[in-house]
Amino acid sequence: MQNLDETMLGRALWLAHIDFDPSDEQPSLPRVVVATIAAVLASLLVDTAIVRVAEHFFPATKGYVHFRFYDYATLTVIGVLIACTGWPIVTRLTSSPRWVFFRMAIAVTLALWLPDLYILYKGQPVHAVAFLMLMHLAIALFTYNILVHVAPCRGRWGRR
Repeated sequence: MQNLDETMLGRALWLAHIDFDPSDEQPSLPRVVVATIAAVLASLLVDTAIVRVAEHFFPATKGYVHFRFYDYATLTVIGVLIACTGWPIVTRLTSSPRWVFFRMAIAVTLALWLPDLYILYKGQPVHAVAFLMLMHLAIALFTYNILVHVAPCRGRWGRR
């Protein structure tokens, strides 16, 4: 039975492109720090813009609890810092870091939509929840692109 588990684990790692063979040069620490700062700032800016658009087109969303800067900024900064910590880790686990990180960004975004759907189910305003979901998507897009372009791996898989 142990061989079956090893085979299943090996196949799962192969499907996920986790080969523990980082054949690229890792992103430099200064670039990761710059990318992290840029991702946090860009995410906060895009969040604020999305909230302003929501409040402009749907005035009933003004004052919505999750549209308070402190509320979304705290969660945004935490999420972006986790993603920015994950990027250098992913680059050490695979020879296809952008491939893996992109799919992780999709999976995390979908997972972060679950609480949004739950509060929608519990009766939160549809327009407000839709904009929260848009915020999650925008954060993922900005963070992913900033990390892979500002703090890229250098080598055959992670070229700019």
